[in-house]
Amino acid sequence: MSKQAAEHHHKAAEHHEHAARHHRAAAAHHEEGNHETAAHHAHTAQGHLHHATHHATEAAKHHVEHHGEKAKAAGA
Repeated sequence: MSKQAAEHHHKAAEHHEHAARHHRAAAAHHEEGNHETAAHHAHTAQGHLHHATHHATEAAKHHVEHHGEKAKAAGA
């Protein structure tokens, strides 16, 4: 795995973890009747999921590039 792919995997994992914390906070606030705060946490979680998806996509691109280069080198 390329260094860039690994970095993107780590970033994706971090954003998923942040999203999970915000979802748990949203659930807790919702149960307490703090719906505005719950909505804020839910919205923030969605932002983290968006960033996680971006980093996962970038990691996949680096995998393809890395393995494509290995395949070219093996065939040459």
